[in-house]
Amino acid sequence: MSDCNFTLPFNESPLKAVEKARTAIEKQNGNFIGDETAGKFEVTIFGNTIKGHYDVTGQLLNLVITEKPFFVSCNIIENFLSKQIS
Repeated sequence: MSDCNFTLPFNESPLKAVEKARTAIEKQNGNFIGDETAGKFEVTIFGNTIKGHYDVTGQLLNLVITEKPFFVSCNIIENFLSKQIS
């Protein structure tokens, strides 16, 4: 399975954007390790794991999903995270 790659723009500080992403992952009992420059995350939803990593470039959060269930599309993940950091 190929990775999901997407970039989410944000308007606030990188630290604030990353904290929003951290909160979204941790609300789902996931693990989030990182700071305002880069990190990784893992969350299990309905018994299925989603793993990925990120880095921040300017006002962009660049995400790579490296593991996900086949029935969860990249668009679903992107839309969920986009709503969380906007």
